[in-house]
Amino acid sequence: MSLPFIDLQAQRRRIKVEIDTAISGVVESGRFVLGPEVGELETQLASWCNASHAVSCGNGTDALALALMAWELKPGDAVFCPSFTFVATAQVVPWLGAAPVFVDIDAATYNMDPSSLRAEIERTIKQRKLKPKVVIAVDLFGQPANYPEIKAICDEFGLKLIADTAQGFGCTLNGKHPSDWADIATTSFFPAKPLGCYGDGGAIITNDAALAERIESLRVYGKVTPTDAATRNFHHDPKYLSLRVGMNSRLDTIQAAILLEKLKIFANEIDCRQVVADRYKAGLKGRIKGVPGVIDGGRSVWAQYVIEHENRDGLQAHLTANGIPSMVYYPVPIHQQDFALRFAPPEGHLKVTEAASQHVLALPMHPYLSEADQDRVIETVLGFNG
Repeated sequence: MSLPFIDLQAQRRRIKVEIDTAISGVVESGRFVLGPEVGELETQLASWCNASHAVSCGNGTDALALALMAWELKPGDAVFCPSFTFVATAQVVPWLGAAPVFVDIDAATYNMDPSSLRAEIERTIKQRKLKPKVVIAVDLFGQPANYPEIKAICDEFGLKLIADTAQGFGCTLNGKHPSDWADIATTSFFPAKPLGCYGDGGAIITNDAALAERIESLRVYGKVTPTDAATRNFHHDPKYLSLRVGMNSRLDTIQAAILLEKLKIFANEIDCRQVVADRYKAGLKGRIKGVPGVIDGGRSVWAQYVIEHENRDGLQAHLTANGIPSMVYYPVPIHQQDFALRFAPPEGHLKVTEAASQHVLALPMHPYLSEADQDRVIETVLGFNG
């Protein structure tokens, strides 16, 4: 019998009545776009992060793009980001004509290596072809990046910092959220994320009121903001005026209503994910090439549980044959993909990234994974002799 990789239905069974009631409420109200549930969700997201502002949007990719648009990135600007992550992190950069500069990762956490970041910034400055502007750190697989060191480097070189916490919303470092360090934190509500909706969705978290207002404008075609209205004399309803180039990236009210219900159990689900991660570690550490390391003081939300194995492909085939799903994140680093080849660094700059891509394998992970099913996964992994 095959196991689910992520069991979304187990969560639905837990809060089915609440979810169905929330969806019905939106349908009955007819306020499908930017209804009151959207505003309430934004308030609660900001509160969860101890931040001042949250602005929802259509998806996690748009969240990244809106952040860069708010800072008016342009051709010749450099954005530093890891290559070992989902392509969205880097793909938004060329949208604005800017260039991604790829940074290597820490071998234990798979997150951005601050020493590599510094080296790539200094190399870019020395070459004088691009102007360093932004760093995008990724909370890969659910745990926070090394924000104290990354933030210090950003401050030293005058760079903006985005925390791409699409996989890590809810993670903390020494009790602080990524938005405590970053100018902007972005997240995704894709269904498979720890906090996921029933479709696409995303959000931006920031403590900068002016920045939040600008992003709120950009998500709706560059609409007039309260500040615009207070400083300019419009002779007619400015509803259909666009003062800046934006996009259409609004979170559906139904998705906001669903997320409000999921937020009520989110803290408990994070605790449950930690229990699963601890059991995996106890059963696998020292018996395979590697289990995930977590930064000191870090609290992961365990979007994935990723192990390393010398014969990753053989192990994956063995798991599949035994009814256990697995996923490879990420078999081809971004800098080796066709769209990014023109941005690829000199050979040898991303050794840890390239090595990890050959050995990583994600095992089933969700808050409702039973001990019996988890034991089955562990025993099957250990039973592979290839």
